[in-house]
Amino acid sequence: MFKEARESIRLLAGLGVEGDAHLGETVQHRSRKRADPTQPNLRQVHLIHAELHKELRERGFDVAAGQMGENVTTSGVDLLGLPTGALLRLGDEAVIEVTGLRNPCKQLDEVQPGLMEAVLDRDAEGNLVRKSGVMAVVLEGGEVRPGDPMAVELPAEPHRALEKI
Repeated sequence: MFKEARESIRLLAGLGVEGDAHLGETVQHRSRKRADPTQPNLRQVHLIHAELHKELRERGFDVAAGQMGENVTTSGVDLLGLPTGALLRLGDEAVIEVTGLRNPCKQLDEVQPGLMEAVLDRDAEGNLVRKSGVMAVVLEGGEVRPGDPMAVELPAEPHRALEKI
């Protein structure tokens, strides 16, 4: 799960992050692959907002970029508030489409005990809030480096809220 920070990653259209365990046109997640190996891979790129890392550090967790399995760490963008289908332009070439919320798994507790519970919350109505980032598919490939600009393009309304995938 842990991914070390790199000078760059290469996004491959329709596949994901070059060299990543989730690379592929069809689902690569173990349990989903067992259920139906032909379903499309909607989890090609995992993004987490740096603000979550800060929140977790303030709660006593020692979490750095990549430790929760994310491929890209963002800052200043409300990833969890994006609608399904939002496009993110990363760097000069890459374009990804947000497909849903990452559903956290028990592997997070292998990073640090209690981490899975720490990325779950409840809203005012008591609904479960998943804070462990978003998943996306690669529409246009390209090299992505730390500090590259990111632009958000929202889909046409009505917007659909992100759901777990």
